Amino acid sequence: MLFAIDMGNSNIVLGCWEEDKLLFEERLSTDVSKTDLEYAILFKYMFELHQINVKEITGSIISSVVPQLTEVIKNAVYKIAGIEAMIVGPGLKTGLHIIIDNPAQLGSDLVVDAVAGLKEYAPPLAIIDMGTATTISVINEAGKYIGGTIMPGLKTSLDSLVSKTSQLQRISLVAPPKVVGRNTIDCMRSGMIYGYAACIDGLLDRIEEELGQKVTAIATGGLADKILPYCKRKIILDQALLLKGLKEIYLKNIE
Repeated sequence: MLFAIDMGNSNIVLGCWEEDKLLFEERLSTDVSKTDLEYAILFKYMFELHQINVKEITGSIISSVVPQLTEVIKNAVYKIAGIEAMIVGPGLKTGLHIIIDNPAQLGSDLVVDAVAGLKEYAPPLAIIDMGTATTISVINEAGKYIGGTIMPGLKTSLDSLVSKTSQLQRISLVAPPKVVGRNTIDCMRSGMIYGYAACIDGLLDRIEEELGQKVTAIATGGLADKILPYCKRKIILDQALLLKGLKEIYLKNIE
C-alpha cells in the first residue's frame, strides 16, 4: 500500500493507493508550526477514519513546495509507518523531458502534474493547477514540458483585494446570478468567479495560438471546481491528478 503526500502552500493532499485503487483522498491545512508528532497523530487518525491499518503501508512518496516542512512530514510518516518516504526532486526518475531555461526551477508539484497528465491523457496538454497560485503547465505534442504560466490563486487575489481596500469585505466564493453585479458583494463575486473563468479561457486560447494546435485542458487543485463550471472551454476536472502522478513516479523508482 502506497501513502502519497502532496504538500502545497495552503493544503496538504493525502492519498493511499492499493495497486491502482485510490482508497481515499483527504486534505489538511498546511501549518509550518506543527511538529512531526502532531502530523503523525493527524495521519494516524486519518487512517483510522478510513479503517486502514498503517502496518499495511509499504511505501510512501512526498511532493513538497514547502521546504521547511518536508523533513517534518517525512519524519511523521516514519513515526506511523516505520518507512522512509521518497521525496520528489533531484535523483528520482520521472521520465519527464523538461526543456525550459532552467529545469531545476520547476516545482515538484508541476513535475508530478505533468507525469500524471502524460500517463492519463494524450498530448499536447495544458494542465491547470489551482491553489495558492494558479499555474498552467504546457506539454507539447512530443510529450515535452515546454513551460507555462503562473498567476495569483483565486483566494490569494481575494485576500489581497480585501486587505488593500478599506471598503471591500470578505466574500464567499459563490457565483452571482449575473455577470453585471448590482451591489458590491455581487460585483466582487463576479470579478472573482467570472473574471477568473474568463482568464483561464483566454490563456488557453493564447496557448493554442502559440502552439498552433488544440490542447487537452485538465484542471486540478482545491479551487478548480469553483471556477470550471463558468469556463466556456471544455476542461477536464481531475482532482486526483497529483496523487496519480506520485504513484507513477514511485513505481518508476522501485523497478
